Amino acid sequence: MLLRVNHRLEIEIEESATRSGGAGGQHVNTTDSAVILRFDLVAAPLPVSVKYRLAHLAGSRMTSDGVLILRAEGSRSQYDNRAEVRARLIELVNQALVVPKKRRPTKPTKGSQKRRVEGKKARGDIKAGRAKPRE
Repeated sequence: MLLRVNHRLEIEIEESATRSGGAGGQHVNTTDSAVILRFDLVAAPLPVSVKYRLAHLAGSRMTSDGVLILRAEGSRSQYDNRAEVRARLIELVNQALVVPKKRRPTKPTKGSQKRRVEGKKARGDIKAGRAKPRE
């Protein structure tokens, strides 16, 4: 099944329903309301850099075969769980599409260094004033 991530990108996903765990009464425990979404990252038509960022963001949800697995079982409704798991995948892919800015190291300004030292000296003077007087 194709899932539209944005106006330029569609990805192939596979969804299946399974039984939810936890509380919810007799009916919900026998109904296939949990949704498992599988996204094959290796076969996806994404640039390599995006695939690396997405794999990093996915963390333990990524299998050794390069398949991203997301599970939603928060709602009793399979429809709601399906919508939730798709939204989570779209958000992950959109985060991976953003190229992080490269950090440029900076040095503190002379003024900030001077203010820092003056503050430390003032604090030291306050503490020195607490000492017992010498004879």
